[in-house]
Amino acid sequence: MPKPTKGPRLGGGPAHERLLLANLAGALFIHKSIKTTETKAKRLRPLAERLITLGKRGDLHARRRALTVLRSNKEAAHVLFSEIAPLVAEREGGYTRITKIGNRKGDNAPMAVIELVLDPVTPKVKKAAKPAAKAEKTEDAPAEETVEETTADAPAEETTADAPVEETTAEDAPAEEKAE
Repeated sequence: MPKPTKGPRLGGGPAHERLLLANLAGALFIHKSIKTTETKAKRLRPLAERLITLGKRGDLHARRRALTVLRSNKEAAHVLFSEIAPLVAEREGGYTRITKIGNRKGDNAPMAVIELVLDPVTPKVKKAAKPAAKAEKTEDAPAEETVEETTADAPAEETTADAPVEETTAEDAPAEEKAE
């Protein structure tokens, strides 16, 4: 559980702040995106992420813990457990995104949009490590000889499989596309 903040709370005492953040979290789960002040969005993010983690667990105890925070907002809890949790099942964190949108007209308060990140996760492709160029230049000749020795020992069947394949030129490709 995060340590309570010191100093001024949002709109009053700690109880009022809990109620305000619970209402914001419920609205975020129902609408998937809300517009609020930057400070409220930054304070809402850890609470919403923790509730989404509970939603991913999905058991009865997690549902009851989420309902204590959401103050029996059953609609928001239902959306959290049935719609949001399956969409972020593969994601390991970072379920929310805060985007600053400028200042409010009336009191010039900095505004932000906090939204759920429901896009599917794309795994990162690891790049191959580049070998040191100087060390490779001095050892290129022996390395090539060992490669040639291993190919000479290969059976004849593998060499026939390496027959040249017809390559299409740039001129042939548009003609094939037009035919389709």
